[in-house]
Amino acid sequence: MGGYSYRLYTQPASREDGRKHAEYNREELSEMTTFQLRNICHQEKLVEGLIHTLDREGLIATVMKYRGADESLLISHVQPGGFARVEAALRTYLGTPLPDGGGIRIPAKITLYSGLKLDRFDGYQVEAGQAITESNVLLVNENLELCAILNLVKDGAKPGVYCLSMGEDAEVKKTANRQYSLLFFQKQVSEYMYHTYYRDKPLPPANLYYYKVPVADLDIRELEETDAVLAIDFGTSNTTAGAYLDSGYVTSPNATDLLNGRIRLDRINYVSFPDTMSKDAEWIEVLPTVIGVADCSDPERIRFNFGYDALQDKKKSGYSGSASVFHGMKRWVNNYKRLEEVTDSQGNAAPVTRSDMLRAYMRHVVRMAEHQFKCRFRHLHLSGPVKLKAQFIDMFADILPEYSIETGDALDEGLAVLYNTIADQMEHHRFMDGEEYQALVIDCGGGTTDLSSCRFRIEDGHIAYKLDIHTSYENGDTNFGGNNITYRIMQFMKIAFAGFYGSGGILPDIDDLIDIPATDIYRHVDEFGAEAVYAQFDARYREAEAFLPTRFKEYENRARDEYQRVRNNFYVLWEMADGMKKEFFRKTGILRSRFHSGQGCRQESDLNLTAVDRWCLSLRENGQFRDVHEPPDVVFNIQEMNQLIRGDIYAIVRKFLDEFYRDGRLQDYSIIKLTGQSCRIDVFREALKEFVPGRAIEFRQKAEDSGKVPDLKLACLRGALRYLSARKSGLIEAKLTNHAPVVPYSVSAWTHTGREKMLISGYERLDQAQGSISRPLGAHEIEFHIRGGDGQLRHTAVYQNDFASYRPVLYEEIAAQFGDSIPQDDTDSIANGEAKWFVFAGDGSWGFDTVPVARLNEQLYMGRKQFNAFENDLSELDFFDGLK
Repeated sequence: MGGYSYRLYTQPASREDGRKHAEYNREELSEMTTFQLRNICHQEKLVEGLIHTLDREGLIATVMKYRGADESLLISHVQPGGFARVEAALRTYLGTPLPDGGGIRIPAKITLYSGLKLDRFDGYQVEAGQAITESNVLLVNENLELCAILNLVKDGAKPGVYCLSMGEDAEVKKTANRQYSLLFFQKQVSEYMYHTYYRDKPLPPANLYYYKVPVADLDIRELEETDAVLAIDFGTSNTTAGAYLDSGYVTSPNATDLLNGRIRLDRINYVSFPDTMSKDAEWIEVLPTVIGVADCSDPERIRFNFGYDALQDKKKSGYSGSASVFHGMKRWVNNYKRLEEVTDSQGNAAPVTRSDMLRAYMRHVVRMAEHQFKCRFRHLHLSGPVKLKAQFIDMFADILPEYSIETGDALDEGLAVLYNTIADQMEHHRFMDGEEYQALVIDCGGGTTDLSSCRFRIEDGHIAYKLDIHTSYENGDTNFGGNNITYRIMQFMKIAFAGFYGSGGILPDIDDLIDIPATDIYRHVDEFGAEAVYAQFDARYREAEAFLPTRFKEYENRARDEYQRVRNNFYVLWEMADGMKKEFFRKTGILRSRFHSGQGCRQESDLNLTAVDRWCLSLRENGQFRDVHEPPDVVFNIQEMNQLIRGDIYAIVRKFLDEFYRDGRLQDYSIIKLTGQSCRIDVFREALKEFVPGRAIEFRQKAEDSGKVPDLKLACLRGALRYLSARKSGLIEAKLTNHAPVVPYSVSAWTHTGREKMLISGYERLDQAQGSISRPLGAHEIEFHIRGGDGQLRHTAVYQNDFASYRPVLYEEIAAQFGDSIPQDDTDSIANGEAKWFVFAGDGSWGFDTVPVARLNEQLYMGRKQFNAFENDLSELDFFDGLK
C-alpha cells in the first residue's frame, strides 16, 4: 500500500531555492519581541545582531540594514480632500506619456462598485515588465477627470504579475464621459501622488510622467440589494457562509465573475476567505472564529482583525504580544453583553462589549459575501445548536438589527445536516410515502459535541412534498471537540520533544505511555473510565513541563523574557499539533509524519513538506532557558495517533449512545448521521460500530474531499441552503416541531433553615421543569445553584431584588403571561410581606426563568423576569488559559 506522509522543514531552505534571502519590513519587525528579533538574527545569520548586546531598536535596525524589504507607499485609506488634491495635481503637472505603454496588459472589462472593495479575488490581473512595481494607479476619463484611485499590488511570487485593488471606502466617481483609461506610474511619481493625497500643504512642482492604458469596457455600478438569503454556520472553531443564487438574485450579475466561475447561478455559492497563514494566501471556504484587536487607541473606533489575519498577527508577535485575541466567540451566547477590557499591540487599552465584537465579526463575514457575490444582503439565516436555537436567534437579532434574521424557517445545526439526507431521498425517490423515519445526528465540531434526534415523514402531495419533522436535543458535551484531539497530540508531541532534546534522543513509546492494547481500550473505558486510560500518559506530560514548559500562566510573576518563551512554546506546539491533526485525518493514506530540518532535505513521493518559519523552542535546564532552532528528528505515525485518541472518542460515543443501546431504543433509528470536522476521523466510526451496525452510519468521506475544507464542515450550511431554496421555490411544505429536551441539570436554593430545596430536578423534560421558593420581601439577592448530572456545582445564578421595580397585578395578568408556570394556588398562598420566586423553563431556551410574585397589603405585585442559562459561556474548558 502506498503511504503518504509529510515532513516539516525550516523556511530558509525553501527561500534559498527561490531567492537569496528573506526580507522584512519595519512594520512587521516593530510588532515583534526582542526574543523574536534575536531569533531572526540567528536564523538569517546576521552576525552583527548576535555578537553585540543590542536593544530592541538596535536589533530592528540591524535586520532592516541587511534584510530590509522595499516598502510601497499606497493610498489605502481615505483622507478628506485627498481625492481633490490628486485631481488638481493631475491637471497641473501631468507630463508626457512614456512610450510603448510600458508593455502593460490589463483586463478587457473592469467593473467597479461604489462601497465595495477590489482585491485579488476579483481577478483583475495586470502584467507589466520592469517599468513599474507596486504603486498607485489612477482611473481617469478622456477629460482627465479623476474617477478612482486604485492600487497595483503583487499577485504571488511571479515577477511582473500584479492585481488591481481598492478599499471599500474608496471614492468612485461616475462621469458623463465614459472613455476611461488607467494611468500607471513609476515608483517615484507614485510616491509623489501618495504624499499629495495625504498632505494638506502643496508639494513642489513636478513632471508626472505616466503610462496610459485605455480600458476597453469599464462599468461603475451601485451595489444592488438582493432577496437571496445569506446562510452563516457560526462555529466554535470555524465559520462558513454561502447563498443559493438564482438567475434573478440581482438584475445584472457580474459578467466577469460568471465567466471565471466565481459566481455560479442556480447553485449554492460558498464564501471564500484569504488564508493569510498559508504560503500563497489561498482562498478557502472557512474562516477561523477568532477576533483580534488591531487598534484601540480610539475607544469609539476600535479596529479588529478577523480569522486568519488575527492568527497571523498573533504569530508575528511571537504569541507574546499585548494585543487581545479571542477564540470561540460562539460560547458567548449566554453572556454576550459582557464588557471586556482589550489592548492592542501598542499597549492601548479600551473597554468593549462582547456584542460589539460579535457584530464586527459577523459584519466582516457579510461584507466578504457581498464583495464576492456583488450584491447587498438583508436576509440572514444563522444556524445554532438545537438546544440553543432560540438564544442564538435572539442574540443575532439584537446585535444585527439592520438585517432580517430567519426565525420561522430557521434550522438548527443537526436538522440542517440531516436535511441533506431528506433532500437526497426526495430527489432520488428513495423513501416510502408517509412512512416515519428516525435519525440520530452526532455533531462533533471544534469545541463541542451534540447529539440530537429527529423523526420525519415525507408525503408526496398533489403540488409539493409535505414534510413533518420533529427534532429534540438528546445529549451533549460542551467540553469535547476537535480541540481536545489537538491537545492530545500536543501532549504527545511535548513528551516526545522533551525526550529528544533532554534524554539523549531517547523517544517515548506510545505503548509505554498508554499500556493498554488497542483491542482492550473500549473494555477498559467501560470498566474504569477514560481517565484511567490516560493516567500514565498525563503523568509523563506533567513531568515534561519541567524541561519544556508551556504553562505560561504560571510565569506571569517571572521575568518578561521567561513568560514570552513559555508562551511561545505553547503556541508553537499547539500550531504544530493542529497542523499534524489535519494532515493525518484529512487524507486516508497518511501513515507517518516527520519533522526535519531543511538542510539536505530530499523530496520523496510519499512525503509532503511543510515549512516552519523560524522554528524555536525554549528548554529549561538548571534553572536557565536555552533555545533550540532545529526541529527534532522525530517520526509520528498513524497507529500512534489512533492509539492516542481512541479512548477519548470511545468515551464520548459511549456517553451518548450507551443508554439508547441498553434500553433498546437504538434499534429504532434507521439513520445515524455523523457531522462536524472531527467526525471524519475513522476512530469515530469504529467506536460507533460497538453500538450500531456500520451500514446505518452515514459517514461519507468523498474521494475528492481531501482539500482544506472537509465536506462535513460544509454539510450544515449546504443543508440549510437546500431547505431555504426548496421552501422559496415551493417544492416542499414543511412543518417543524422542536420538542422539549431532557435537562441534565438541577436547580436548587437554600431555605432559611439551611435545607437545600430542589426547584428543578435533573433529567426532567424542559417544559415540565418548575418550582418555587419564598423569601421576605426585603431580601436583596437570591442565589440559585445549577448542578450537573453528576451533582457537582456548575455555577450560581443571582437574582438582585428591588421592590421598587415591582408592579401591582391581578392573577389574570400573571396567567395571561406565564400560564401554568405560575399556578393560582401558589400565588393565593403568598402571605403579606412574602415574595415567592417561581422557577420554570419551557420557552425553548436552554435555561430557566425566575419571576418573583409578592403580596403587600393584600395586593399582588410582580417583579421582573430574569433568564438564567444552564451553561455559563457553554464550557468550563479553555485550552488557551495558559495552564495546559
